Amino acid sequence: MDFRLSSDQQTLATEIDKLAAQFESKPTEFHGFALVSHELENQLESAEFFDIARIPELGPVSAALAVERLARLPYTAEIALSMLVRPHLNGDWPRPLAMVENGQTGRFVAAAKTLLVVNGSSVAIVQPTAAMIEPVDSIFAYPMGRFKGGAEMVPLSAEASESARKWTRVALAAEISGLLHAAIAATVEHLSVRKQFGRPLGAFQALRHRLAECAVLAGGVRLLALKAAATGTEADAALAALQAQESATRVVYEVHQMLGAMGMTLEHSLHLWTYRLKALLSSLGGRAGQAAAVAEHSFSAARP
Repeated sequence: MDFRLSSDQQTLATEIDKLAAQFESKPTEFHGFALVSHELENQLESAEFFDIARIPELGPVSAALAVERLARLPYTAEIALSMLVRPHLNGDWPRPLAMVENGQTGRFVAAAKTLLVVNGSSVAIVQPTAAMIEPVDSIFAYPMGRFKGGAEMVPLSAEASESARKWTRVALAAEISGLLHAAIAATVEHLSVRKQFGRPLGAFQALRHRLAECAVLAGGVRLLALKAAATGTEADAALAALQAQESATRVVYEVHQMLGAMGMTLEHSLHLWTYRLKALLSSLGGRAGQAAAVAEHSFSAARP
């Protein structure tokens, strides 16, 4: 598969980089879990970046690139579902979007104007009122919320439900890719300045090997996410999401091992990416759910 960007995609990537540059640094006075930026969301909205998947010259690949790039920021906002799932829903549903799976708490639910309510294999759309949703305290580094019910649901057809799940998997893989790359970059920076036995920790070969393995995993997630966005097939989406959640499990363990106690402090920014990754590990049934989807969509044709 050719992963070279078109001139339109390269131009968009440059503009996303310019916007992201304003939000690269965590405020020194912030010592919490969820670093939310309404300004980031407002700038994306005003520049109409949430609609890039609908533009033929850009499409879902450009949206996946944008999600991946913006997920590397220490700040978070509701981006992935709006960029990659909302364009494939019938109707013009208002954003922010959030997903509620089997009655569980979900990220961005408390501020959502449109909810995707997943129960088993079925998906319904809800426009909640303020009385139907509430914020929930969490360490996941996303603003979490709960849907209390009471709204009229618009059930999606089986085909539309499958499409929503497919593009959610693409969004999941793209977002995890960005979070992985940011967590690895933060670890590299720490190992470059932290010294032991008179040498930077990054000079030790054992740590270099472990970091290299993490980088390979993150790179694989990125390519699979872009491939899934390009092909739009259920099989590629499921495989990308599975690899993303599998890789996140390994990388989160490795980077926290390498930072030691420093990685568990709120002063260091590592948790802004790793604790978001932990929240995404259970999305759409977690690794077991993705593995089942891979088996269904990739190997069903080979069954006797």
